[in-house]
Amino acid sequence: MQLVHNATQNVDLTAIVSDGKSYSYQQLLDSSGAFASLLLNGATDLNEARVAFMVAPGFDYVKVQWGIWRAGGVAVPLALSYPLPSLRYVIEDTGARIVVVDQTFGTLLAPLAAEKGCRLIILGEEGNTVIDKPLPELTPERRAMILYTSGTTNLPKGVVTTHANLEAQISTLVEVWQWSSSDHTLCVLPLHHVHGIINVICCALWSGATVEFMPNFSAEGVFNTFQQGHINVFMAVPTIYFKLIAYWESLPVDQRHQITETLAKFRLMVSGSAALPVSVMEKWKTVSGHTLLERYGMTEIGMGISNPYDGERRVGYIGKPLPGVGVRLVDENNAEVADGQPGEIQIKGATVFLEYWNRPEATQKAFTEDGWFQTGDIAVVEDGYYRMLGRDSIDIIKSGGYKISALEIEEVLRTHSAISDCSVVGIPNEEWGELVAAVVILTDKMVSPEHISSWLRERMPAYKVPRQYRVADDLPRNAMGKVTKNDLKPLFNVQ
Repeated sequence: MQLVHNATQNVDLTAIVSDGKSYSYQQLLDSSGAFASLLLNGATDLNEARVAFMVAPGFDYVKVQWGIWRAGGVAVPLALSYPLPSLRYVIEDTGARIVVVDQTFGTLLAPLAAEKGCRLIILGEEGNTVIDKPLPELTPERRAMILYTSGTTNLPKGVVTTHANLEAQISTLVEVWQWSSSDHTLCVLPLHHVHGIINVICCALWSGATVEFMPNFSAEGVFNTFQQGHINVFMAVPTIYFKLIAYWESLPVDQRHQITETLAKFRLMVSGSAALPVSVMEKWKTVSGHTLLERYGMTEIGMGISNPYDGERRVGYIGKPLPGVGVRLVDENNAEVADGQPGEIQIKGATVFLEYWNRPEATQKAFTEDGWFQTGDIAVVEDGYYRMLGRDSIDIIKSGGYKISALEIEEVLRTHSAISDCSVVGIPNEEWGELVAAVVILTDKMVSPEHISSWLRERMPAYKVPRQYRVADDLPRNAMGKVTKNDLKPLFNVQ
């Protein structure tokens, strides 16, 4: 494993800062190796057994993830914000046989682990483990990780990446964004997504750099950490930049100047996971002196397109194809379109995922006959730069860096006794990119949106719960009986 090999060349450098402590690469190697032995429990290789883990961002998270990989397992990170039904779905869908939690989540997952016959490891209660036999040799084609994405179906799909996929994704970004051992980054992103796992943690640790963790985001906390003078690389979603701008604008002039002087010394600032509003990009340049580097990626491909590190970063554009990544734009017949014409982004290369877990039909459908992955995103090439036009499917909502399936939310809403039918759409919003909004048909008019929201929060992650509701007597439909969602947007004053 190249990540581990690189760490052996940087043993005395600081790998991680979390909970007020610093950890060297040697400590990370020792702790992840011991955890790998604990997972193996006398076996020689986990042989791609899935290991689900629910661990707060920090040293323990990385130790567990590396330990799973080094033991030959497949890492399945669980979202800390997920309610129990969502966690159950991932554990059951992956067939995870081992569940790892930190002390915070032991009570939540212990009954489910017992019910499913999973081995439960609670960090802090595992005792001392010594590496009593060699860890398995990992070949590049082995499965390494499963991350869940909403896609265009109502249930999330597990995206399987191999060690070769991960190494291609990481090494490409390390090269083009010029990571080095002198870098120090702050991670404020959730760690069940490519953005936080690959772009921040893995790129930093591949390079001998330092990752500092802030498990609970606050704009004040981020700026206070920046002011300590160590951070020089920062990556976030547009929503986070929006919050940082709002906080900065609330400060006295002298404090604003101090922050701006600190930010001007940064090497790199990146935005991704959702389209970056031009207004946010321009305001952040006022705050920091930096033009954010916007890029394009997906769970299935890692990063595919990026504005240049050195060179013009065009406002409103996602940039150019990364080295080694094949990109083409095609029409509905998979014929390539001319420059200036819109087409679907299709991707090919070593970074592209292996399969959707246990979904051979969905995997086959995701690729063209000649092996291109169909992203469903529409773009146009203008003067060599790609500009995003939107999602091919209206059923995908991008909010706060998350890709959310409207169909999944609709399925849950329809189980409410007072909702006879519903439709979920995304409506434009400067802070979030899009807000999740729902139109419902009620059998009981006394039921309030507040009640529906609190009911939904018990059944799905908070970021998927609609922020706005409208009550209707009927839903507009086409001749095939499908709801015409664009006709619903005027209800939210969106044309």
